[in-house]
This record gives sequence, C-alpha cells and structure tokens, in this order.
Amino acid sequence: MGLRINQNIAAQNAYRNLSVTDSQMSKSLEKLSSGFRINRAADDAAGLSISEGLRAQTGGLKVAVRNTQDGISVAQTAEGALNEVTSILQRMRDLSVQASNGGAADAEAKKAAQKEIEQLNSELTRIGDTTAFGKSKLLDGTFGATNTAAPSTKKAGIPASSQAGYTFNITEVGGKAVPGSGIAVTVPAVSSTASAADVAATVNTALKTALQGAGYQGNEVSMQASVAADGSGATYTVTGNGKFTLNESGTGLADLGLAVTTGTLTGDQPNGAASNNGQFQVGANANEKINITIGAVNSTALGTNAIDLTSDPDAAITILDRAISTVSDQRASLGATQNRFEHIINNLNVAVENLSASESRIRDTDMAQEMVAFTRNQILTQAGTSMLSQANQASQNVLSLLR
Repeated sequence: MGLRINQNIAAQNAYRNLSVTDSQMSKSLEKLSSGFRINRAADDAAGLSISEGLRAQTGGLKVAVRNTQDGISVAQTAEGALNEVTSILQRMRDLSVQASNGGAADAEAKKAAQKEIEQLNSELTRIGDTTAFGKSKLLDGTFGATNTAAPSTKKAGIPASSQAGYTFNITEVGGKAVPGSGIAVTVPAVSSTASAADVAATVNTALKTALQGAGYQGNEVSMQASVAADGSGATYTVTGNGKFTLNESGTGLADLGLAVTTGTLTGDQPNGAASNNGQFQVGANANEKINITIGAVNSTALGTNAIDLTSDPDAAITILDRAISTVSDQRASLGATQNRFEHIINNLNVAVENLSASESRIRDTDMAQEMVAFTRNQILTQAGTSMLSQANQASQNVLSLLR
C-alpha cells in the first residue's frame, strides 16, 4: 500500500466518520434536552407540517372550550334573572286570584292589589332593562337579534288573518341568500281569543320548524309582540341574527302591521348599537358557531302592563298564565342550550386529548429510543477520536526510514 505523508487517507477517513458521529450526537443532545424530535423543518419537513396543523387545531379547541364556558355563563345569568321573573309573575297571579274572589274582596282591596301589581310590573321592566353579561344586555330583546324589520304599526285586537293562518318564504338568513326558492313557512291559525303573545309564539314555532328543516339552528329569525298599556292592541316586531328577508306568499304579514313592501319584509336595520349577535364560537374552525337568541322580557312584552285588577281580575289570570308559559319556554330553551354547551365542552376536551396525542407521536422525542442512539453515538465518538489519533501516529513510521 505504501507509506505517504502528504495524504493521510486513514486519518481523513477517521475524521470524516468522527464528524458524522459528532453531528448525530449533537442532534441527539438537542432532542433529549428539548423533548422534541422535530426542532426545525430539516428534521422532518412532512412531520412538521402535519404537527403544526394539529397544534393549530388543539390550540383552537382549547379556546373553543373557554368560549363555550362563556356561553354557559351567559345562559346561567339570563336564566337566573328569569327565575326571579317567574317568581314575580307567580305573585301577580296570586294577587289576581285573590282579587277575583268578589265575595270577599271589596274595591279597596282590589285597589291595594293593583298597586302591588304596578310595582311588580315596574320591577319586571327593570329586570329586563338591566340584566346584562358584561356590557351586553340579555333580556331587552337585543341579545342575538342584531337586525330588525321596520317597526310595525299598532293593531287593535288580533288580525283576522291570523285566525286563518298564513304563509311566507324566507329567502335570506344572516345576510346570506337561501339556496333555491327559499324556506317555506306555514303558520297555523290561532283562535279569536288568542293574545298577541300567542300570535308571536305561533309564528316563532313555525319559523323554528322551517329553519331547522332547512339545516339552520332555528332561532335566526323570530317575532316579538309588545302589548299597549291601555290594551288597545299590540306591536309586532320581527328580528333576526343578521339581515333577513321574508317574502309573503299568502296573507298575514301586512295584516300584522309589519312594513311589508311589495310582498317583502326586509330586516336590515341595526337593532341597537349595543346589540350582541349572540354567536358563540364552539369549534376550532370558521363558522362553527351556536346562536343564543333571547326575546324581550318585560311588562310590555309579557302583556302584564295591561292588567287591571279593579276592572277584570279574571282576564288578568289568563294574561299571567300566558306570561308564565312564555317565560318558562324561554327558560327551558336556555336550559337546553346550557346542556348542549356542556356536551360540547366534553366533546372538545376529548378532541383536544386525541389531537395532542397525535401531535406528540409525530413531534415529541421517544426518550428511550433517542437515549439508545445517543449512547451509540457517544461510544462511536470516543472510538473515532482514538482512531484519529492512531491514524495521525501512523505517519510517524516514515521517520524510521530516515534513520
């Protein structure tokens, strides 16, 4: 093979292997000290891309859990206020039953009961005006209803058309056109003795059924009724979560006093500067939202402002029964939404756990496996250093030929 001094091939070979081993040991040290198998894109480009996507999903789901917990807090706050509203309505009903006992209740007793009714009505309105979550009002009719149609005119009594039912199509929801010819809504008839609240409840039931049948949540568009204090009639208002359009295909909308223009009712007026859209982001991706819509709860919306125990306590009992039913329905809806939120949180937490495990398998260091590689590289480094020294010494043998 010959002896050479200008090119020490054995030393170069030993150095090359030592450099490779030293680089591998440095990477092992980095992985062991950081806990990550992938510390830079060069470590595993495909794995990095996948794991970053999983990390984004995991982070988004964790935030979604907090968002959903906020939704539960909103529902609890509103339902707690409605619980007191129910108590007030129950007291008002007791007073009405007492005043109906004409054999024992004289005019002065009825006047005294009416004074308490008036104070309770004032408290109902105060609760509706002041109940809030942060700066968002919950019971004034603006929560979850960001847009409204042009205010309706006051109608005396119940529209005749509502006693026969009516139909219309929803062609726009939340500012987006409904595919196809729209969502058909058929409102059944109500009796001639129905209250304004009954008319609104019937319309809302038909709206919910039609919207859910089309794949919506069901509360994107709703109707509210406000009763005049003198009992002369009611004002009907249609609100929506975003802009909406209703096209009348039968009769009824205009008869309710709604501002129907050429057969179309458009809700494009902002429902108050401080209105909350009631949308809770419950997923890690866009448009994964759940809406909460809470109707107005006050003496005007419930119709209790028209109660007069001095003249007709029996009618007051009927009004209060309907008001209690309306509030109970709203409480049931909030309770159902709260239960749904709790299931969402459980599902999100499971998803976070599974996605975290997936990301860990891709990105985290298997400490036992990496320690085996590190020990191997450590031994090879020591051996390589020793062999490089030996290779450098081999050239010294040339000196023996010069003696």
